[in-house]
Amino acid sequence: EVQLQASGGGLVQPGGSLRLSCAASGFTFGNYDMSWIRQAPGKGPEWVSAINSGGGTTYYTDSVKGRFTISRDNAKNTLYLQMNNLKPEDAAVYYCTIYGSAYWGQGTQVTVSS
Repeated sequence: EVQLQASGGGLVQPGGSLRLSCAASGFTFGNYDMSWIRQAPGKGPEWVSAINSGGGTTYYTDSVKGRFTISRDNAKNTLYLQMNNLKPEDAAVYYCTIYGSAYWGQGTQVTVSS
């Protein structure tokens, strides 16, 4: 059974940082491209970032470029999202996903507020 468990969310002030983690199990993590998706209250899902299976190629939506960094540790079956200079509009539930699949893990809430 595919399991994707995100963690690391919380309340942070504008300009602050958070590091999200996603523990993956039930599939061969290192064989799959992965991504982060977020969903704010009352809005549809928004793709945030993706990384190829080897970790050498990354992609970002324009609104987070230069602020967020996606990475992975295939030995630990873990996906990360380092988020710096957070803005109120980054507030959402963040989910890690197997890229292009219907597998969404349990999300983690990010709140950005002073």
